[in-house]
Amino acid sequence: MLQTAPTVNRTIDARGSFCPGPLMELIRGIRESQVGDVLAILSSDKGSRIDIPRWIEKAGHRLIAVQTRDGYDEIVVEKAR
Repeated sequence: MLQTAPTVNRTIDARGSFCPGPLMELIRGIRESQVGDVLAILSSDKGSRIDIPRWIEKAGHRLIAVQTRDGYDEIVVEKAR
């Protein structure tokens, strides 16, 4: 059975922002979202690939995808609580 990618409810463009900026923007976005919402954060900061998934796990949310795009990463997360 093919799984379809979840619909992203909100995209946070943090490209050009440096650590901890993208993570702080994601945390703000998560706080403003409802449980079950899917957020995508775009980050050109290399540390985000490691820091954001770590925080997502620690905070109890669900990491859906980490994809490298042209010069930035797209990290998709579902708010779980």
